Amino acid sequence: QVQLVESGGGSVQPGGSLRLSCAASGIIFSFNVMGWYRQGPGKERELVATMTNDGSTNYADSVKGRFTISRDNAKNSVHLQMSSLKPEDTAVYYCNCNRPDGVNYWGKGTLVTVSS
Repeated sequence: QVQLVESGGGSVQPGGSLRLSCAASGIIFSFNVMGWYRQGPGKERELVATMTNDGSTNYADSVKGRFTISRDNAKNSVHLQMSSLKPEDTAVYYCNCNRPDGVNYWGKGTLVTVSS
């Protein structure tokens, strides 16, 4: 079965950095678009960043220049390096696998809290 397990969340002050990781199993990792989404308090889940199997990336305007997505197909992992964090980045961050047929798989999420 497909499993996505996030790690690396925590509490950080504004301007700080965190690196999220997602370990995937049960999939042929390289066939899928991987990504990170987030859901803040009282908000809908939104795209943060995605990366195709050939390295093409897409970022939300709100995180562009501050966040970097990466993936390691050999290790079945995807990461999100977050820098210059802002309070509005506070959210549960979810790892996503988008299959070629459009089916999505999700991790359970990891909480990131940015506050002073």
